[in-house]
Amino acid sequence: LFVHGYPLNGFQWRGALERLHKHRRCIAPDVMGMGFTQTPETQAISPTTHATMLAMFLDALHIDSVDLVANDSGGLVSQLFVAKYPQRVRTLLLTNCDVDENSPPPQFLPFIAEAKKGTFVDRFLIPQLNDKQLARSAKGIGGLAYTNPEKLEDETIETYFRPLTETPLKKAQVSQYAVSMETNLLVAIRDELHRWKGPARMVWD
Repeated sequence: LFVHGYPLNGFQWRGALERLHKHRRCIAPDVMGMGFTQTPETQAISPTTHATMLAMFLDALHIDSVDLVANDSGGLVSQLFVAKYPQRVRTLLLTNCDVDENSPPPQFLPFIAEAKKGTFVDRFLIPQLNDKQLARSAKGIGGLAYTNPEKLEDETIETYFRPLTETPLKKAQVSQYAVSMETNLLVAIRDELHRWKGPARMVWD
């Protein structure tokens, strides 16, 4: 089970799925409010509700346990999932994500501030859709999240950002998710994470 970061979607894992799908069943859902999901206006969107959603998603697929792989805010969601559903996680692989006291990371705070004003999508995402070179620059998603931002393709930018701009509800949900990450949720689950004894690996770049 691959859990993507903010403000991306399951397309983030296409390279891993291409390499692994012949050997393992690979699932990379979009979490609520992100990507191509259609989420009711009344649904709360937060790392905690995402963890619950993933459990319900696995129930619907009749999957008891998974090898969990996560990046960025997906790592936050996945740690909450481990704490709440330890018996459902066989192994855990985390890459560049929120950890313990470093949640939210300082670099994310300006995006939370924009989300609180309801301007994150209009001021950060839409300009990058209109100017793909901006997206690949130090001020865009490429410079912020990619080792080689020059390799970020136009199609990828469209796949990540276009669905988040299409309706006022979607824009609001993108902001709701960002604001929900202002509070550190990981320190409170230290004990639960320590009690989980499955194999874990952290890969940082």
